[in-house]
This record gives sequence, structure tokens and C-alpha cells, in this order.
Amino acid sequence: MENRKPELFLSSYQNPQDLRRLPETDLIKFCEELRQYIIEHCSIYGGHFGASLGVVELTTALHYVYNTPEDLLIWDVGHQAYGHKIITGRKEQFHTNRIYGGISGFPKRSESEYDTFGVGHSSTSISAALGMAVANHYMNKDTKQVAIIGDGAMTAGLAFEGLNHAGSLKDADLLVILNDNCMSIDPNVGALKDYLIDITTSKTYNKIREEAWKWLGKIQKFGPDARKIASKLESYFTASATKPGILFENLGFRYFGPIDGHDVLHLVHVLKDLKQIKGPKLLHIVTVKGKGFEPAEKDQTFWHAPSYKFNPLTGELFKPKNLGEAKPPKYQTVFGETIIELAKNDERIMGITPAMPSGSSLNLMMEVMPHRAFDVGIAEQHAVTFSAGLATQGLIPFCNIYSSFMQRAYDQVIHDVAIQDLKVIFCLDRAGLVGADGATHHGLYDLAYMRCIPNLIVSAPMNEIELRNLMYTAAHDSNQHPFVIRYPRGEGVITDWKKDFELIKIGKGRKVIEGENIAILSIGHIGNIASAAIQKLNHEGIYPSLYDMRFVKPLDEELLHEICKNYSAIITIEDGCLMGGFGSAVLEFMADNQYFIPLKRLGAPDKVIEHGTQKELYQECFYDETAVIQTVKNMMKVYVEN
Repeated sequence: MENRKPELFLSSYQNPQDLRRLPETDLIKFCEELRQYIIEHCSIYGGHFGASLGVVELTTALHYVYNTPEDLLIWDVGHQAYGHKIITGRKEQFHTNRIYGGISGFPKRSESEYDTFGVGHSSTSISAALGMAVANHYMNKDTKQVAIIGDGAMTAGLAFEGLNHAGSLKDADLLVILNDNCMSIDPNVGALKDYLIDITTSKTYNKIREEAWKWLGKIQKFGPDARKIASKLESYFTASATKPGILFENLGFRYFGPIDGHDVLHLVHVLKDLKQIKGPKLLHIVTVKGKGFEPAEKDQTFWHAPSYKFNPLTGELFKPKNLGEAKPPKYQTVFGETIIELAKNDERIMGITPAMPSGSSLNLMMEVMPHRAFDVGIAEQHAVTFSAGLATQGLIPFCNIYSSFMQRAYDQVIHDVAIQDLKVIFCLDRAGLVGADGATHHGLYDLAYMRCIPNLIVSAPMNEIELRNLMYTAAHDSNQHPFVIRYPRGEGVITDWKKDFELIKIGKGRKVIEGENIAILSIGHIGNIASAAIQKLNHEGIYPSLYDMRFVKPLDEELLHEICKNYSAIITIEDGCLMGGFGSAVLEFMADNQYFIPLKRLGAPDKVIEHGTQKELYQECFYDETAVIQTVKNMMKVYVEN
């Protein structure tokens, strides 16, 4: 930080009202300071980096032109909202971003009046902004609504649903800003990406567009009637040059652009003009993800959210000294390498992910088997039904979707896969508490919402070897049903995990630790926390047993009968919601079979869990190692010793 440039504006800046008092010419310097502030803070504290750098000028121009918070800015996802948070009075708290007890990494209505809509999943901005626009028109409020959506998020069906509805409501005062940088987290895919590239690279169109803007500027000086003429002239120009933006025009939007999203002064002028135009409008801006920080511009996927602290001047990464030491792999890596192994031995196996190839590690398969691995864009519903279509033709699709994202495709799981009993293998990454991404990304509900669906097999591995074997079992010809495998974010527990595949009998659990009096039943990776707790309890002369149930559906009823007949009390532990989850399934079994044994369920309570490290959140939700030890001791006193 020795060569840090002094802040002329940010040092005394408090809120957007201060920004709007600046002369337009000072906005360039303001953007430089804001970008540097984001770089310096993320170099120390981490977070979503590249996307926010790409919208520094846009964020500044929006708050300069619009009367926020009375005018409403609706951000899509929150990866691009760091500048927005700093501008809207959270500069002094920004170092707590994504830290337990600190501000959220995403827009959050309870955090600030400037955060008009809470968001962590993509593609919600247009629908939400349209709802706000209709509400304010109904209440005769002269409020402006601006939705800022990335081109990656525009691939989701929800975005098109919002566009389709908005285009038919000519009274809706809605501006959609399409931030076009060819990136979500990984490079964008699909026909829409190609369409936008055609627009932005068309020399014919751009030449005519520049002339159109010049004429519009002259004509609009002659009053409101001239606007109608200008509008027709603009429509003529835009329609005559390879029909740029015709998709949006046909959906009922006035299309403007593309323009340079890093020219803050031009953005201000354009936004001022668009602010005067009623009805649904779409402004197409072109930006660079990671703008202003060369390493982030060159490797946009890595710098989306860098894994290490870094030098804010050079981009040098400060990796831990023990990085080369052997340690357990991430579950994501195990999935990525295992599906390649399986696919080499079975040509029917295919891989599918909605816009998360590097996060899920399906990118490994895409590199060696590009014709058998598909990134379908931010389109979870399509990913599931596309997988179902593959399955009808005898292929074996592994559909890898983050647990919280799978919530968006629930109807497709039921209607398109389960009812037809199609062999689709769902690998739910980031299951359980995920950490700093917080409430919108915790994968707490999949055990509950999947186990109630007919024909589904629902499982969770306790370690890397079990993940491999569950993937092998799911793909094996002995299984002909849809199969769910859920696993957490982060590292497993076994370094030597590449073992020969073994078939697991579906619906069978296993005893991990032999004990007495109290049985702990776990599902998934969280069983390792229970195992560590038991080791400490053993030193105190307390010896509970541990069972890795592996399947929440079908439950191992034979094993449950044995447990209920031989123990004085039972504890269940799951990295998921208590309501309707694994513990509830065990209670249902006990009620149906008239077992009246004391049972304590450990898991996520019925409340919204905010952000923090996984360890901090396990502790808050009372299913960390200390909680297991305390629960065992309490049950020993009440149900065993007495």
C-alpha cells in the first residue's frame, strides 16, 4: 500500500447526495478512486472481485443521474454490487463484507434502503423491477426503476419471462441495462452470446449508430414533438443496420446501444436522455470484467473471486506456505476426476452443468470430452429437462447443480424426471452451509425437498471414497432410477482417495464406530464432525456409536430396527434443515414402528442463516463438534445414567 494514491473524493464521501454535487468532469477521478478502493480491500479481505470492477463507471453514473434511493436500482446477483455498497454509505463497514456479523456480500433489503431487492441467484432483476414499476405507476408515483443484468444472467428463462411481460406494459417506467462482458463466472455460452457479439462487432451498425446518436442530439433540441420524430429516425437506423437489438425490439423494448460501459461521462449523458423516455427500454453496454486490474482482465474466471490474498499493485498471490503439502481434495475435484473415469468406461455417460463448469469441476470433462459435457448457461430448469431428454434415449446424464440453485428446477425434477422414472443422476454441489456467500447460497433444503419425491434415491457421502462409489453405483446398470448425491463445499477428509470402485447396496448404511448406550446417526460429510466428537468423548469414558446412514431415501430400515432395539437414546446430525430432513425421516420411521426412544435432532434451525465461515455457522446452528459432545453428555445424564 506504500504507493497508494490519495483519495480526493472518497475520503470525505458519505452518500450519493455527495456524489451528485460533483461536477461531471470529476466523475472520472471518482471512478479511479472507487476502483482502487475495491482492489485494495479485496486484496486483503477477499470477495467477488472482477464483476464489481467491471461496473465502476456504470455504478457511479447511475447514482449520479438517478435520485436514489427514491429511484430504484435493482442489481442482478450481487457480484457486481460492491461499488454500489461503497457509494451508498457502507464504505466504513466494507471491510466486514462477507465476514460473520458483517455486511452481506450481496444486496440485502434489511441492510440498506438503497438495496431495493435482495438477491444472490441470478436473473431476478427484470421481474422484480417490473413489479416495482407497475406498483409505482398504480400509486401515481414518479419513480424510476433500473434493472442491471449481466449477459450471462440473461440466459435464464426467468429473465426472458420478465422481458416478455414488460414489453407488453407500455406504461411501465423500466430501464433494463444489459451489462455485456461475455462472462458470468465462466465464459458465457449459447446463441444469445453470439447474437450480442454480432451486434457489438458489426462495423456497419456501429457506423450508422454513431450517426444516429448525432442526429438525435440535434433533433431533440427542438422540443417534445421532435422526440417522436427522433424516435422514428432512431428506429429506422437501428432496424436498417443488420437489425441490431431486434430481439429486444420485438419483445416491446426500445433498444439503445451498444455503448462503452467504461466511459462514465457518456454514460451520464445517455442515462439522462433515457430518464426522460417513458416505457420499457433496454440499454446495451459493453464492459470488461476485472476492468482496471490487468491480472483480472486476463484471467476473468480466477479473479471472479480469488482464493488468496494478493498484492493490489502487481496481482502477486500470497499463497499459504504449506500449499504443496498433501491434503484431502475438494469434493468438487473428486466429482470432476471421477466422472471422467466413469465416462471412459461407459460411453453412455454425459455431464451437464448450468454455468458452473469450473466451480463444479465439470470443466475437466469438458476439456477431455467436449462432445460429452455441456455448459447450458444459467438455466437450471433447462439443465434438468435436457438431462431427462438424454436419459430417454439411453444415455446416463450426470446433472451437476449447486444445491441452492437446484431449488429453481424443482418442478422439472418432479415432472420431467421423477414421474417418468428416468435415470438422471443429480450431483448437488455446495450442499449444507456454504460459508461467506450466506443465506441465498446455503444448500440446506435438498434433503427435505428431494426425499418426498417418488422414485428418487437420495444419498450423501461421508468422504471422498463414498462419493466415488455412489457415483459408480448411480451409473451402474443395477440402478434404473433417478439418483441424488449431495456433498458440501470444500475439502473432504481422505488424501488417498483414488481406490477401485465398489458397488454400494442402495439404501444400506454402515456402522462406523462401535459403542454403547447412545447411537449417533449421520448423513453425509457432517458425520466426520460426529466422529471427531466421539474420539474426544472416548477420552472421558463415554462411548457412543456412530452410523453413517448414507441414504435418506430409501432409509436402511433393517439397520434402524437394530439401532432402536439396542440403544437407550439416538442423536441424528445433518448439514441441512431440521424441518423435513434426515432427522425427521428417522422420527417418521420410529413413529410408524412404535419405537418410543429419546431422540435429539441436530441440524439447521427454522430461520434464515446469514454469512460467516462454515465453522462459525456450524457453531451458531448447534451442530459443531462441541454441540455433539454437549448433546451426548446431556442425554447420558437424562436417559442412561438415570
